[in-house]
Amino acid sequence: MGLFNFATDVAIDLGTVNTLIYIRGRGIVLNEPSIVALNRSNRRIIAVGYEAQQMHERTHREIETVQPLKDGVIADFEVAEQLIRQLIRKVQTNWLSAIRRMVVCVPSGITEVEKRAVRDSSEHAGARQVYLIDEPMAAAIGIGLNVSEPIGNMVVDVGGGTTEIAVIALSGIVIEESIRLGGNELDDALVHYFKRNHNLLIGTRTAERIKKEIGSAVELDPELELSVKGRDLVSGIPKIRTISSEDVREALRQPVAQIAAAVIRCLERTPPELGADVLERGIMLTGGGSLLKGLDELIRSRVDLPVYVAEDPLTAVVRGTGEVLENLDAYQNVLS
Repeated sequence: MGLFNFATDVAIDLGTVNTLIYIRGRGIVLNEPSIVALNRSNRRIIAVGYEAQQMHERTHREIETVQPLKDGVIADFEVAEQLIRQLIRKVQTNWLSAIRRMVVCVPSGITEVEKRAVRDSSEHAGARQVYLIDEPMAAAIGIGLNVSEPIGNMVVDVGGGTTEIAVIALSGIVIEESIRLGGNELDDALVHYFKRNHNLLIGTRTAERIKKEIGSAVELDPELELSVKGRDLVSGIPKIRTISSEDVREALRQPVAQIAAAVIRCLERTPPELGADVLERGIMLTGGGSLLKGLDELIRSRVDLPVYVAEDPLTAVVRGTGEVLENLDAYQNVLS
């Protein structure tokens, strides 16, 4: 009995903020932060995923936390490989099992060199065959769109590091617009805003919590408030402040406007027949960033087209990548 009987097929949504893993026949088996904690002196892995996330921004000088992906692409090759390997190890039920095929989704705007890095990391992590699929294509498949028909579908995937916008028809991406701006930039915008306007220093984890709880792209009724802990930059002492959703919206205004502008740029370049399809079917939002309150409303007001947030937008990309993995032959032409 050869090792091949234990081989598993894996689909990965390797994201800047979270990595999701889908195993053929089992579905989504893991969703953890794309972060690794290392021993500074010997670069040995201490923890990955949730355990490493708990240490982030709380480490002493012997430990550092590394996020190997920046703006949707691999910035630290060795750490990315370890991340993939360790996360797969968490979900592999059989120690002997090899990885036969791996489908990994990548931002549509990445270079050949960046694609090579994803391929190499996946192969070093143990995959025999590696297939790549563009994120917006995976998202479209994940939300149940039939990508092979001659009808235009527009998908906007707002991830942690990138926002991918694409018009898809006939199993291909006709027009794409990829901007290296996503949930992380929204968090950074909050950190800068409160530092500049309120002399309050907050960490990125706090910024993320603010964004999720009271962040919005349009006016809320009623507006919300949240107590946050940060350091007062004048006195240097930790303080609790109450901040309002109006403040947060002001902080997020610029990056949110850039996302809307990218959608408009993509529409301006869309061929008229496909544009007519988009007018009829609307624009689908996926990715964690699409959960920002009122983002769909804001885009709708700018483009005057129907805009919908997909069901369970966080897992749309990995569901699509998994669907492709389950039916590799049928989806051969969407893979690169």
